[in-house]
Amino acid sequence: MAGAVRLEPVDERNLEPLLSVAAAEAEPGDVMPPVEAPAGWSLARREAFREFHRASFGGLNGPTGSQMYAILVGGEVLGMIRMTRCDEPRTVETGMWLGRSARGQGIGAAALRELLNAAARAGMRAVVAETTPDNIGAVAVLEKCGAKLREDGGKVHAEICLDSTLPAL
Repeated sequence: MAGAVRLEPVDERNLEPLLSVAAAEAEPGDVMPPVEAPAGWSLARREAFREFHRASFGGLNGPTGSQMYAILVGGEVLGMIRMTRCDEPRTVETGMWLGRSARGQGIGAAALRELLNAAARAGMRAVVAETTPDNIGAVAVLEKCGAKLREDGGKVHAEICLDSTLPAL
């Protein structure tokens, strides 16, 4: 991995580079909620991507209760990681995606560690996530970051308690 992984809140400045990485190196369904739009990265889907991210510009205390971060290495946007408030107090749910060329290099685990630090600074007690057993990359990142994993009904549920010490790199 060339350079340190840095998280930067998603805003108008990095939204277009984020969309460029998503359109070039990810499937729409992997990076945003489903929308009624032509298949692929149509103009309508690109606009829905922008609106989805703009809705979270208010951060954890905004209307969506979600803070999205661009994942940067060497100043280049490579993906996105977010935390969203849960019903359970002091708990946030996370999810992330990386462009295909950034996968398998330790960037996901480094980004999740940065997010755990941000969640702890925001006063959170736990970070939870959900994925599928066949998402080997996501499961590996969660394990590397100390998540307790539990499989149930075709889903993998993960919880990382922020009261404990984060695992070393």
